[in-house]
Amino acid sequence: MKDPDILHDPPASVLVRLLLPMLAGALGIVLFNMVDTFFVGRLGALELAAMSYTFPVVIVAGSIASGLGVGASACVSRAAGAGDLSLARRLTYHAHLLALAVVVVLAGAGLLTIDPFFALLGAEEHLIGYIRDYISVWYLGMPFMMLPMVGQNILQALGDSKTPGAVIVFSVVLNIFLDPLLIFGVGPVPGLGIGGAAIATVISRGSTMVIVLWVLARSRKMVPHRNELSGFLVSSRSILFVGIPAALTNLALPISMGVVTRLVSRFGAEAIAGFGVATRLESFSLVFTMALAMVFTPFVGQNLGAGKVHRAREGYRVAVVISLLWGVVVALVFGGGGRPVAEVFNSTEAVVAATTAYLQTLAPSFGLLGVVMVTSAAFNGLQRPFAAAAVAFMRLVGLYLPLALVGRSLGGLQGLFLGLAWANGIAGVLAILIFRRASRGFVATEEDTKENTEEDTQGNAQNGTGTEGPSGEKIFCST
Repeated sequence: MKDPDILHDPPASVLVRLLLPMLAGALGIVLFNMVDTFFVGRLGALELAAMSYTFPVVIVAGSIASGLGVGASACVSRAAGAGDLSLARRLTYHAHLLALAVVVVLAGAGLLTIDPFFALLGAEEHLIGYIRDYISVWYLGMPFMMLPMVGQNILQALGDSKTPGAVIVFSVVLNIFLDPLLIFGVGPVPGLGIGGAAIATVISRGSTMVIVLWVLARSRKMVPHRNELSGFLVSSRSILFVGIPAALTNLALPISMGVVTRLVSRFGAEAIAGFGVATRLESFSLVFTMALAMVFTPFVGQNLGAGKVHRAREGYRVAVVISLLWGVVVALVFGGGGRPVAEVFNSTEAVVAATTAYLQTLAPSFGLLGVVMVTSAAFNGLQRPFAAAAVAFMRLVGLYLPLALVGRSLGGLQGLFLGLAWANGIAGVLAILIFRRASRGFVATEEDTKENTEEDTQGNAQNGTGTEGPSGEKIFCST
């Protein structure tokens, strides 16, 4: 099937056609770690605890890779929208070089500090050996896990969401096959324990790197005609301008969830168990919105690069409606079937009650939570990464944590859940208002759009410098 024309097809059609292939990929991201956890859990409690200690490292590395990918997507999509394929190729090349440099630094630092770092996290001495078996392989394989994330974001920036979704699903299937083979051993293949899980992860993610790079080079022709190292620092600054705030935003979520988990722990182990089940169900329900946000940044970026700001605004309205409609579906499912769903995971009444209370209280706010995610994605596409981060931090720091504290003090566990729901709802409404106000600064007539596009193409062809947007603002992703 032909890729949608991001610059000309109706925005609703474009977003739906980009979204559907990414749903499988977004779900695959969630399933990948669950598969590892399931098979390592079969080894025993010590191995599972050891892998749990590595989760903060995995989350941080994933957030950095995702931030670099978002930065690359914002820049490449804008260059592609402006019709400057030479710039898009150069940015693609430089984005991978930048990611490789970051990986070398992170992996080197990680390998040199395994024992003291995890001891600092509280790992007991008898766990350090298991942790080392897993994380040392993981560090060595970091290039195979982080580079594909950058490449997948660039493919999305070019309007291809099918390939990223397909390769993620492929990696999950491969990991399901390799995990038991390498962890427990079969026939002549020896069981490698927790280290086998790390090897399976590296091979599975590495397969996506090979496929993504091949598609970028052969199918998308995104390899520079020569080894263009000139302008690397400028490209890196442009990518990091969007990527660093995006990475920090990604890190803020697990930190805030850790604080809320601490608040819930005051109500006992059953409440924590119910909260854990509910938040995992929440993650599954938000896969749809997560996929929408992933494809929305390149949609906005390409249209902004082409000077078609009105399409970016129209696409935002469509994305908001899609998110709210999905929120209604989720609210109906969890509102009416929260208890039966909770009982699938645990039959203890206190656990079921906590899970049900969370789902029934927060599910009506999931649509507006999706609006927050879409708004942050839109600002990244508009080359306003600090606005994107501000929207996310407004919810997490300004509303989520304070209202959780207020709700707990006034109404116990149910009040805490109600505070979280209000935080999602208020943040969603404020996000819409903030975007509407900010987007007024991006105004262009059709004549301005045509003139700027022609001038941009000529200017880039002559000197390789950046372009200016429709309102005269400097495009940061220019080399």
